[in-house]
Amino acid sequence: MLRMIAIFIIAYLVLTLVIGILASRLVKNSGDFILAGRKLPLIIATTTVFATWFGSETVMGASGEFATGGLLAVIEDPFGAALCLILVGLFFARPLYRMNLLTFGDYYKVTFGRKAEFVASFFLIWSYLGWVAAQMLAMGIVLHSVFPEISREQGILISSAIVILYTCTGGMWAVSITDFFQTIVIIIGLVITAVIVTDDVGGVSKVLSAAPSGFFNMTPQEGHGSWSTYIAAWITLGLGSIPQQDVYQRVMSSKNERTAVWSSILGGFLYLTVAFIPLYLGFAALQLMPMTDDPQLLLTTLIAEKTGPVINILFFGALLSAIMSTASGAILAPSVILGENILKPLFKDLSDKKLLRITRISVVFISGISLILAFQDKGIYELVRVASEISLVSLFVPLCAGLFFKSKHELAALSSMILGAAVWGICGYLETSLEPIFWGTGASLAGYLLFLPFKKS
Repeated sequence: MLRMIAIFIIAYLVLTLVIGILASRLVKNSGDFILAGRKLPLIIATTTVFATWFGSETVMGASGEFATGGLLAVIEDPFGAALCLILVGLFFARPLYRMNLLTFGDYYKVTFGRKAEFVASFFLIWSYLGWVAAQMLAMGIVLHSVFPEISREQGILISSAIVILYTCTGGMWAVSITDFFQTIVIIIGLVITAVIVTDDVGGVSKVLSAAPSGFFNMTPQEGHGSWSTYIAAWITLGLGSIPQQDVYQRVMSSKNERTAVWSSILGGFLYLTVAFIPLYLGFAALQLMPMTDDPQLLLTTLIAEKTGPVINILFFGALLSAIMSTASGAILAPSVILGENILKPLFKDLSDKKLLRITRISVVFISGISLILAFQDKGIYELVRVASEISLVSLFVPLCAGLFFKSKHELAALSSMILGAAVWGICGYLETSLEPIFWGTGASLAGYLLFLPFKKS
């Protein structure tokens, strides 16, 4: 059975690589590489929104959290994550699309100034490193599960090399086209897996009846969580992932404004719908086997040990698709920011061809740093959470102020970003009773309002 699964996985990796390399033929300039020439139709724009977010934290991280803690344990993802995409479509996609910018860092430059662009770009890049590392770690876990002779570290290196190669060559075109095919594999694989596992357990009703009291509560009850933690879970991804390059890229890559709006909204609802499948599978796994030492391995262990070769192929194909699609988008986003907003201004009269080369080198650089983090043995869910917290406490307030209140106060924006991140970091280090994200976001707002009357850009 392992041999059959291994052959499929190898074939799938090769096919994905070929698709990505072929997509590189569509890249003629930096605009094609970064935004796919702003030509994506609704179906591809929607699937790339969905596939970029549906990654290791959803299939492995959230399923383990749900199995042990119920719905309250996964408010952050998938509920907060879906909320983010829907809010982007409803309120942010239209005005951002009309600005016709190349990167999210450009927004801070146009709205506030060059210094704000640099500081915002720094926080944008920083926020992605943990997210990319989470996907690399997950790919290593999957390959180690399928090929026991390959260590987790070797799996991280092999799978990351493949994703880096097709992302580096094809850019947003490669990400979008592979995301489209990977979304199909994800949905088909997970649905069939759920049907077979449900049959093995004895039906949906038997799975649900095993849930302890309060397991499906959507709000904190007495003795089951606090309201501050609950609200923090909603806004960490719900608001924190709005000022992110990957979300912005998908909005800007759409062929028109209407597509930008609806791809984000539909992607959010699709994400929330499909995300319930791994949550259900994670809980169903407890009916068939004891809890593993590492909850994020619960679902992969169930499939590997309790199902046949066909379901193994379908599930691991879906899982690998989910992780690779998220990894490629997560790598491309900060690399674009590094190339366009940090490195490009350092050169005079930089040609588009050289900018494209710099951006591709940035892909390799960002991937290298993320690989180091991936070897630190942090949890997948934790890595993704911290990534979104950084962008919330530093970038969300200036984004809203500039977009909806037409503020162009560079000093206010700078103080908001720096103060918010600093207070968040200090409170995290001190382990304050109130979630650090509240202190950081509050400090970011205070920093903006404090310097609002002063020098304008």
